[in-house]
This record gives sequence, structure tokens and C-alpha cells, in this order.
Amino acid sequence: MTVTPSQGRAIRFLAIGLIIGLGAYWAGSRYGPHTPTTVNARPTLSLTNGTASGLDPTETENVRIYRQASPAVANIVTRTVEYDFFYNPVAVEGAGSGFLIDPDGHILTNFHVIQGAQTIEVTLGDLTRYKAKLIGADTRNDIALIQIDTKDKKFTPLPLGDSRNLLVGQRVLAIGNPFGFSSTLTTGIVSALGRTVQTGDTTFIDEAIQTDASINRGNSGGPLLDSHGQVIGINSAIYSPSGAAAGIGFAIPINTARRVAEDLIKYGRVRRATLGAEGRALWPGLAEALGLNVEQGILIEHVVPGGPAAQAGIRGGTKSGRLGLQQLLVGGDVLIAIDGKAVTSQTDLTLMLNRSQPGDTVHLTLMRNGAKIDVPVKLGES
Repeated sequence: MTVTPSQGRAIRFLAIGLIIGLGAYWAGSRYGPHTPTTVNARPTLSLTNGTASGLDPTETENVRIYRQASPAVANIVTRTVEYDFFYNPVAVEGAGSGFLIDPDGHILTNFHVIQGAQTIEVTLGDLTRYKAKLIGADTRNDIALIQIDTKDKKFTPLPLGDSRNLLVGQRVLAIGNPFGFSSTLTTGIVSALGRTVQTGDTTFIDEAIQTDASINRGNSGGPLLDSHGQVIGINSAIYSPSGAAAGIGFAIPINTARRVAEDLIKYGRVRRATLGAEGRALWPGLAEALGLNVEQGILIEHVVPGGPAAQAGIRGGTKSGRLGLQQLLVGGDVLIAIDGKAVTSQTDLTLMLNRSQPGDTVHLTLMRNGAKIDVPVKLGES
């Protein structure tokens, strides 16, 4: 076989390129940056090692809060058994965070951290391990309460703050176990307040605390602390279109979590406020088709006999109608506002009930026969 001059040059260039590539690979593997293959996820130093001398005031506060709070932050590991395609049992392990809220071993976390768990194991900041049991959960707000067996040992819980008094810009600290790295501290600020973050078809974070403190997988359920070391929220979700940390995390307000925990401890369940009425959201086309003089609101179709709405005189639908493929009851009241705030969707009504307690009185603004009326309603319990 005869090699032409042009083919010879091509072969020489290919050989030179191969030599350069192999040399670069060798140099990179020897001297370039390496990704660790194994990392000891547990800190080996005592929380009390070292002094805070030479630090600025903010650093000193960070150190103090971390040392004070870390022993009460829980690394939660869950185990369950699932079955593969061939119905063989497969052990599945999950992980998250939580924190002690009282000396009796009650721990707050996210419901999604322990959902479906058959066993729950807790490791506290001092590396002591405990079996935990589920006390109860509020699936709507993604909150769960578990408890460890104290064995006559009294724990020092984290102090709970007041999430109503937060300000955008104030400093916050998050402690948790991201990716299994226990007792990890990240810091940031409150980036925004009052958002409603939908986390599932029927779950949401109401009045969420948005923060730029790094929150990653495994931080869920851990405490978000203020500069006094008080818990102001439960770290719960990140906004990450790319799957990487985007500097936008969300926490459940501690006032919501405290109310849930108190109900679970006292009653064994979460008490929910109920209106005792059901309906569907209006949109301009439906309102026009029904001859209503409002474009938005909730058309009340059913009123529970003897319930709060019935006792307040609210009226449900009286005539059956059809709009396309939809069957509906018409002729009832249209709810357009609660305590002066416009109601445009079922979510607005759900949020109002979520923020209320059984026995609270709310003022509903209704449209009835073309006239606007205000009706006080004492909410019931479901």
C-alpha cells in the first residue's frame, strides 16, 4: 500500500495530537484539581474546640449560635422496604434534618422527610443515636412531629422565635445535614416574605420565608435561626430549575409549625378550621353565562347542614345546571371577599382556612341576588 505525502502529513499530525492529549491527561491527573471520592461526613472536632478570638462581631455570633444550636439539630435517617420489578424486597434509605423543640424529645421536621418510613433513626449533634416514632403530621403544610425515647435523659431544645416579626434583609443561619454532611452551617439573609410556594398538588408553604442561605438535599426539616439563635422557620424547599443551588430557599414559618406541634401533642391530630361550604371558582366566561354581575369569586354550591356557613345563613345552589360537560348547582351566594381581601380561587379560601383556628370569626362578603352583603361566620373544626 502506497502512502501519499498528504496522508503522511495527516498521520504525523494525528500522532502528535495523540501525544499531546495523553500528556495533558497525565499532567491533569497528577497536578490538576481532584474531586474527592470519600469524605468523612461527620465533624471530628468537638463543638467546643477553638476560641473566638480575633473574629469580628458577626463571626463571633455565628460561632456562638452554631455551638449553642448544633447539639439539638437532628440527622434523621429513614428506612423502608420497596419491591423491584421481580417483587424482590429492596431496602431504601432516606435522610433529612430536624430539631428538638422540648425536653421530652419531640422533634420537628418535614413530612416528606419521614413519609412512608418504616423505621426512623435520629442522631443528635453529640453523635448519640435514638430510635424515633411518628407522633403525627400535617401533610398540607409538610410538617411532621417525631419523638425519641429520652431514657430519662432531658434534652436542651432550641428556643422558638416569632416569625411574624421578620424583616427582609435580616441575617439568618441554617443548620442541617446536606448530602449527609452532618452539622453543616450556612448563613444568609431573609430575601423575601409572605410568598405562597406550591410544593405539590395539595401541599404548599404558606407565608414562606425566602432565604439565600444555602439549602440543599438533606437540609429539609432543619432549623432556620435568627441572629439570637431562635428558630424562625423549618428549611423545606429550594427553587432550582437546573438542579443546582440557585440561592433561593424557602422555610415554613415557625409560628405555623408551633401550632401544628401543639395540636399533635395535645390532641393527637391537627385541628383545622372549616367553613362548611363548597363551591367552584368563577371566571368571566362562567359568570357571564350564569348572568352574574361579578367576574371573580367562588360560587357556593353546597352548604353543610348545621355547619358554620349554614348557621350564618349562607345559601348554596338550588338549581341544577350544565356548562359544557360540567354539572353545577346555581342560584347560591357568590363569595367575593374574606375580611376585605378578594377571593378569586379555591387557593384563596384554603389559605384563609389554613391561617385560621376553629372558633375564629371571619367576615365574608357575598353577592346575593345582585346585592352585596357582609356576613360574620364563626369557623368550625374539621
